[in-house]
Amino acid sequence: MFSFSYLHRQSAIAALVIAAALASAGSAQAQVGLGLTPMREELRLAPGDQHSGTLVLSNAGPEKIRVAADLLDFFIDDNATPQFRRQWPQESEDSCRGWLTLNPMEMELGGNSQAVVRYTIRVPQSAAERSYHCAAGFTTHPVAEQARAVGLRTAVQIVTAFYVVAGTPRAEGSIQDLRLERSEDPQRPGWRAVVVIGNPSWMHFRPSGAVEVLNEGGVVVESVNFVPLPVLPKRDQTYVFPLKLESGGGAYTVRVRVDLGGNEIQEATAHVGAAHPSP
Repeated sequence: MFSFSYLHRQSAIAALVIAAALASAGSAQAQVGLGLTPMREELRLAPGDQHSGTLVLSNAGPEKIRVAADLLDFFIDDNATPQFRRQWPQESEDSCRGWLTLNPMEMELGGNSQAVVRYTIRVPQSAAERSYHCAAGFTTHPVAEQARAVGLRTAVQIVTAFYVVAGTPRAEGSIQDLRLERSEDPQRPGWRAVVVIGNPSWMHFRPSGAVEVLNEGGVVVESVNFVPLPVLPKRDQTYVFPLKLESGGGAYTVRVRVDLGGNEIQEATAHVGAAHPSP
């Protein structure tokens, strides 16, 4: 079982750590030297409006590479992993992919060089007042002389996520579930806290806050900040927090304090025995 309480933002905001977004608003560098900036664009536009901007691709490696662009849909799965594809049918109502154009769609980058990609978002006049999301993906391919060579090459994709807000929709959210459980992932054995946040609104938001584990004496023995992922419209999002909690007996309290972007902090607690956690 878990319980909720609500704290005014002014009295509890100091206890929160602001989380990052699905992708950093700055830049990122892939292992082969492919870089992209910015990796997130937040746009608020009226139906019928359009916006143009630029992305910068960089090749920090010494060899020439070919890069091809794709227009992508995405969602975030129950393991808090973004899933990108040229088309996700279930995302059709939420997607801005059809509004996005890129120029150029394919290019070659010499070693230690940069290229500018121009994008335009055109919001249809008929767009409903809500938030939408899509992405621009850039994938490496071998240039002609590399394609003729024998050997394996790794293709790398790097992505900019677009969030387009049409009109002035209001975000709403709440904590739906909180539990402590044993991880079934052999790569991450041990305990984990699981928080489910619901978004019944048409506006995405990014929770910020932390999960804390308290022992029987009320002492915080572990604290983990929220992962940098948004809750997309009209869905529940699961957040998983791997813990260092030892596997002995005893009772623990798991507490989450989270800012969902409104004028209050939501808090939930779950009381569990670590040796036999609630299902």
